[in-house]
Amino acid sequence: MGNFSKWIGGGLGWALGGPIGAILGFAIGNFFDNKGQAEEFYRSRVSSGATGTQSGDFEVSLLVLSAIVIKADGRVDQKELDFVRQHFVRMFGTERANQSFRLFKGVIDKGDLSTRQVCLQIQHHMDHPSRLQLIHFLYGIAKADGHVAESEVREIEKIGHYLNINLRDLNSIKAMFYEQADKYYTILEIEPKATNEEVKKAYRKMAMKYHPDKLQHLDESLREGAKEKFQSVQKAYEAIKKERGI
Repeated sequence: MGNFSKWIGGGLGWALGGPIGAILGFAIGNFFDNKGQAEEFYRSRVSSGATGTQSGDFEVSLLVLSAIVIKADGRVDQKELDFVRQHFVRMFGTERANQSFRLFKGVIDKGDLSTRQVCLQIQHHMDHPSRLQLIHFLYGIAKADGHVAESEVREIEKIGHYLNINLRDLNSIKAMFYEQADKYYTILEIEPKATNEEVKKAYRKMAMKYHPDKLQHLDESLREGAKEKFQSVQKAYEAIKKERGI
């Protein structure tokens, strides 16, 4: 439990309060021998005065939102859990992923989770680039097993709405994961009829919006996902340039 205490104790700020804090308080019980120890640890952290968005706040938000997406189709099977754990390993490394996944299973066991309340807490405290990155991770997790249930897609779209992410940004990130008509134009948030100059302008705008430097406040393991998003923008731009011969 020592490594967990170091991670969860040092990396959390606002996520210890509100609806996410209530979910976290339930899930933390999995790490302690008895309920009293869990309550004592949780009270000590809530009263510690930790403020500001930290990597732990982002990670716990991702765990809770991932649980909401996975439960969207009304069932959670072992195959889905295995894919989520593999995704955590890729993002966080094995040791941290093991602890994150243990907490994740505690969140899964919580029962009904209020998407709206959780998202409103995140929207209030988390900056826009970090919220965009949450959506990017959620689409990646939803597609991890190669099959995406329509209910999961709808849940991510609802999460995006509650996180105050506009439809163009949501569609841009979704297009990074799914084959569709005009995929590369959607990523750059333009129409296929856009002029060459508009394509260049859109690329500069999206490259700035999705640049990894926007997430310098997060751990390197979490910034890796931002690099993938940035690379998707570059790939889209190069594909359009090749298509147009520019």
